[in-house]
Amino acid sequence: MSRTVHCQKLHKDAEGLDRPTYPGELGQRIFENISKEAWEMWLTHQTMLINEYRLSMIDPKARKMLAEEMEKFLFSSDETEKPAGYVAPEE
Repeated sequence: MSRTVHCQKLHKDAEGLDRPTYPGELGQRIFENISKEAWEMWLTHQTMLINEYRLSMIDPKARKMLAEEMEKFLFSSDETEKPAGYVAPEE
């Protein structure tokens, strides 16, 4: 049985996540306020950030930066910026 949330990213009611996807208070906030669709959008954006900035997930600074970017991406009304020089892959 799926659950519905009012997604703060998409500003609409949508299917919620099945379980928390991130630990702690931020993870609970995501679980309660972010839809599956918005989470998938974040995962795509996160992959682009990791690749463009060549981030290592064993580096605490990289993990902190990604957590900050995730919160901005999911909860801020500001448009998320792409890294300088980023060229989207051709479909």
